[in-house]
Amino acid sequence: MRPVFNDNSRRGVSRKTLLAGILILLTLISLGILIAMPPLIMGPIINQHVQFQTVYHAKDFGLDATELTLRTADAYDISAFEVDTSDPKAVIIFMSGIHNPSVTAFFGHARMLKEHGYSSILYDMRAHGESEGDVISLGHLETLDTQAVVDYIRAKDEYSDLPIIVYGVSMGGAVAINSIGQIPEISGVISISAYSSWEDVFIENMVSLGAPNVLATIEKPFVKLYTLCKFGLSTSRVYPKKQIANLGDRPALIMHSTEDSQVRYANFERIMDEAPSHVETWTRPGDYHFMTTDLLQPENDLEYAQRVLEFLERNFGL
Repeated sequence: MRPVFNDNSRRGVSRKTLLAGILILLTLISLGILIAMPPLIMGPIINQHVQFQTVYHAKDFGLDATELTLRTADAYDISAFEVDTSDPKAVIIFMSGIHNPSVTAFFGHARMLKEHGYSSILYDMRAHGESEGDVISLGHLETLDTQAVVDYIRAKDEYSDLPIIVYGVSMGGAVAINSIGQIPEISGVISISAYSSWEDVFIENMVSLGAPNVLATIEKPFVKLYTLCKFGLSTSRVYPKKQIANLGDRPALIMHSTEDSQVRYANFERIMDEAPSHVETWTRPGDYHFMTTDLLQPENDLEYAQRVLEFLERNFGL
């Protein structure tokens, strides 16, 4: 005997099918939006070559600098400036932020350190200034740029046995931590206002712009997915709150201001949660993304200059 369906049962099945279809469609649309957001938002930020409006010159700081072009393992030419001193105690590698300023803003630091017996190399990361590249890698691949500088230092007779310290701010601070985590030849790190990971700072900026916390939390793995697709699976663990654990017993000074409006203080806390116990810190009340009140003339900020110089002398002074 064949089953009999009345009109009501047919309509019930149709409604359930329709609702299921609508639910699936809404899920697919939501998923598509979540996947599309990171490239739409991040694309204009990272798919570019930064040409700095202001570039400083060594002579403006009373310095002589040798211009260098260094080749990375993945075939990028990196622009750098070497400020030498006689009988140096160590070599400091400087790197700057994601868009500003040019690393040449650190010539003032190089002068201050030269006066205290340290040589410096300032380099513009890939896709910045005179360095090659059209994509900013958010700290995931810039460690290869640092490695090119380290290789240059190790190949130079005057430097071959000297300690190497990486010193960066903002994204450069993240690159500095990633670099010491990835490159065993580096002896120490000074990091200013680093983000704990790109997805952390991305989500915090979403919330600060008014996005609901729930949406930001859901979006986080899709940001990570985009960076993995963009920079490769090998970079999955190359971010500061992971790489700081590779520090071992090497000296580190991690600095952040408590009201930093560009990279939230919570990033510092997340990095320190994973850092070895010997890591030194300095937190400054207020919104000081560069930590110093005078980036170009750091010796004018006595507290900042003293923190940096004492850390270097204590760990690398002869």
